[in-house]
Amino acid sequence: MWYVNKMLFSSSLALGTMAAISSYSWVGMWMGLEINLLSFIPLISTSKNMYSAESALKYFISQVLASAILLLSIIFLSMKVLFLSENLSQFEIMFNTSLLLKMGAAPLHFWFPEVIEGLSWLNSMVLLTWQKIAPIALLSYSSKTLILLVVVIISCMFVSGIMGQNHLSLRKIMAYSSINHIGWMIAATLFLEIIWMIYFLIYSIITLNILIMFKKLNIFFMKQLMLSMNHEPMIKIFFILNFLSLGGLPPFLGFLPKWLTIQIMINENLIFLAIIMIVTTLMTLYFYMRMTFSTLILSMNSMIQIYDSSFNKFFIMASNLVTLASLILVTLIFNFF
Repeated sequence: MWYVNKMLFSSSLALGTMAAISSYSWVGMWMGLEINLLSFIPLISTSKNMYSAESALKYFISQVLASAILLLSIIFLSMKVLFLSENLSQFEIMFNTSLLLKMGAAPLHFWFPEVIEGLSWLNSMVLLTWQKIAPIALLSYSSKTLILLVVVIISCMFVSGIMGQNHLSLRKIMAYSSINHIGWMIAATLFLEIIWMIYFLIYSIITLNILIMFKKLNIFFMKQLMLSMNHEPMIKIFFILNFLSLGGLPPFLGFLPKWLTIQIMINENLIFLAIIMIVTTLMTLYFYMRMTFSTLILSMNSMIQIYDSSFNKFFIMASNLVTLASLILVTLIFNFF
């Protein structure tokens, strides 16, 4: 019965996102977001995790607040358009703010790390990837308020870089990493829709690889990294390379979307913003390097760690090989166009 419920709510979760991004009206879009929200709450609330109910309540309150602001801004915008008013900027700011709150972009990120701390790795995967699709897609459809989005992009860079240094919880580190990538994706939505799609796809693949390893090894904190990978040298190497790819280092696939975003920003004369984004992303790269170096160098045998015995190494190696080697293939393909 539990699997039937999970399949039902998972399918309605996907249906809500699809309805939101394919709707012709703002009210239909709002309904899609609500279906998505009400489908994710039961998926969070599992009896296996004592903190899941707290996370579900925090997620529900923050998303309801965003939905209320969204619906209010839709009503005001429709009224203003009906009366042919030209001053719509404050309601467009309200509309964009509600979408930024829904996706967890800084400085409206207050709920994001707190919610993810009480989730399983599977639910964290959904929150970090799938739940971002609808708000970012709708933000790319809407009228852009450039000053607001530039402030949000810079906030995402600084908040993720500074706050990510303070945590030992892997879930919170992944949450602040996601906030950093949200800033890059918002920057991509300012210019070309295809760039943020490429960025989101590559980010999702890399995050999926990392979270599958965390789930299979059953680790949630940095101190557990050392022991769990002592006897798995190949998995340890893939883990390290994936974090370097997530940080956007050039030999790996994670560099490609940043490369495209920086190039389009320079073409649009936003050079100063691009420099700020590159420099502040180095702060997130620092705590990625801290994790990978501690995993590589330190060895601890004092802790007992129980992990999933059905550890499918072939799938891990195949998926990681694709993501780590794809930049070379992509650049070769680009040369033929």
